[in-house]
Amino acid sequence: MSPLAELHALQRDFAACIRQPERADLPPGVAARRMQVYRELFFNNVEGLLSSNFPVIRTLYGEDDWLALVGVFLREHRAQTPLFPELGREFLRFVQNRAEAGCADPPFLTELAHYEWAELALSLDEQEIGDLPHDPRGDVVEGVPVVSPLAWPLGYRFPVHRIRPDFRPDDAPAEPTLLLLVRGRDDEVRFLEINALTAALLERLQANTGASGGAVLDALLAEVAPANADALRPAGRAILRDLHQRAALLGTRR
Repeated sequence: MSPLAELHALQRDFAACIRQPERADLPPGVAARRMQVYRELFFNNVEGLLSSNFPVIRTLYGEDDWLALVGVFLREHRAQTPLFPELGREFLRFVQNRAEAGCADPPFLTELAHYEWAELALSLDEQEIGDLPHDPRGDVVEGVPVVSPLAWPLGYRFPVHRIRPDFRPDDAPAEPTLLLLVRGRDDEVRFLEINALTAALLERLQANTGASGGAVLDALLAEVAPANADALRPAGRAILRDLHQRAALLGTRR
């Protein structure tokens, strides 16, 4: 075996020992006491990051159960990136894989993990509102609205934004939960529970190439509620202006 191959083998063996605290056979020349220091530092760093990235999920587990789950994540999950900011995405993949394998996790856990990951991912998104040409004072009803790239519509079977230790639904409600995550001009991430009309309107606006906000709204109402279009139009225009106020719509094209 070449020196480089020996080094790679040693690194893999060392990493396996860190991920598996119960493993007794250590790499040659590594004292058990020193290996334990590495194990504790690695585990505590990862556990701390997961606790901060997924604060709601953390509250759903007792101390021993949470530490056990983190241990399974470290031992069994094969991450696709070494970057700590991507650890949340890796934990999401881990939870999704557990659901596909039929593990006895709460039925809402995958969606809750996605929701908490989305908040983190949006806060780290490198896109800047100022890079997108727009008139922030433009009338989004009369002009062509500019949708913020930092406005993410999300849909879930479970009401993930309401889950907490004293609310753990076993069954999904009849209606889905529609949310809008927005990172505003102050870089704060906020969420808004939206209805189906708002979600459909946002989808149309994201694909819009040149129609005014009012025209996009009228086309949508003509399709989904032709008999009630006149009655719904004022509410739809209010939605457009509310999305503008919340920075989901940045303004209008110049």
